[in-house]
Amino acid sequence: MRAAPALDDDDGASSPVPERPSKTRRKQASHELQDLGEALVALPEDRSDALPLPETLLDAVRAYRRTRTHEGKRRQMQYIGKLMRGIDTEPIRQAVTDMQLGRAKDSLALHEAERWRAELIGGDDAITKFIERHPQADAQRLRTLVRNARKDAAVAPEQRSGRAYRELFRFIRDQADE
Repeated sequence: MRAAPALDDDDGASSPVPERPSKTRRKQASHELQDLGEALVALPEDRSDALPLPETLLDAVRAYRRTRTHEGKRRQMQYIGKLMRGIDTEPIRQAVTDMQLGRAKDSLALHEAERWRAELIGGDDAITKFIERHPQADAQRLRTLVRNARKDAAVAPEQRSGRAYRELFRFIRDQADE
């Protein structure tokens, strides 16, 4: 690859001609836009409609969602990537990031509730810790749910209903939401 020739300015200093991006870099950028387009069509319809996007891009996204064939989806995704070249993609990136963060937070909350349930069933000191951390919780109801879950755990696996586990889990999750 040759270096760009230098041009002389009026003051006699030379400055290089800015090089355009290589074909590889342009293809990478195009693929990145297509990947962002895939994330855009994966967003719920109400979220994608709320983004400040041109109507042509929104129409292309809606058409992608209606398309059933693999080849049709592939070509429509290429078209969406092409339309995205001329717009500011930052709002789309932010919406996708927010959606992924929301899912991660939900998953983390579920794991936390499962951890609390295991601790509560495991020992009485966990009930005190839970009530200290969540003072608004109904302590009597919590004790009843834990007692029922422990009874259910003591029964043979074939005879367990699992209802007490689910009720305790719901109670913990509801307290975390408050």
